[in-house]
Amino acid sequence: MRPAAVLFDCDGVLADSEGLVNAIVAQDLAERGWRMTADECQETFLGMAATAMVPVIEARVGRLPTDWLVQLSHRISGSMLAELQPVPGALAALRAIESAGLPVAVASNSAREELGAKLRRLGVAKSFEGRMFSYQDVPRPKPAPDMYLAAARACGANPADCVVVEDSALGAQAGLAAGCRVLGFARHTDASIFRGIGAVPFADMAELPQLLSLG
Repeated sequence: MRPAAVLFDCDGVLADSEGLVNAIVAQDLAERGWRMTADECQETFLGMAATAMVPVIEARVGRLPTDWLVQLSHRISGSMLAELQPVPGALAALRAIESAGLPVAVASNSAREELGAKLRRLGVAKSFEGRMFSYQDVPRPKPAPDMYLAAARACGANPADCVVVEDSALGAQAGLAAGCRVLGFARHTDASIFRGIGAVPFADMAELPQLLSLG
């Protein structure tokens, strides 16, 4: 069924940023004594807001500096402007959705500065103007529904009539908790995990317009 609006996650859905971000976080943690690869970092923190990462990290390395979140956001934002690429097929899918006249929003557990940098680098910031939500813009990050409820409101749509596009189990849980239909992009998360929580998995961004009944 054609939705009233499409609500996107950013990392791993629009922006092929997981590898870049995880490498930066892994390097930071290694400097603090917690050695892990970028892949291990992704497995540990996929879909988590930085605020939710803090207690997990502090349990391993001790107290983080009070400005750790700000400094991490600066490092990630600088990297994004130089290296970030879109997820294959994501920009074409976004164009098809906009051409069909559907409003779009983006809801990310990234910090506001990072999210803006990613969308500008991809050239899609205008597509989401006034409808960009970071964990800093709502009371609770994903997996709480706050971000997707706010995104649906910004699109003037009932959450039950919206489709959320996510690549993590935490994000999919947020969309489902908001009452949205959820499509799970099974690139970094196994399709069976999405099915198990009630999301519909798909494997290629080129499939997205058809899954949204746009043609």
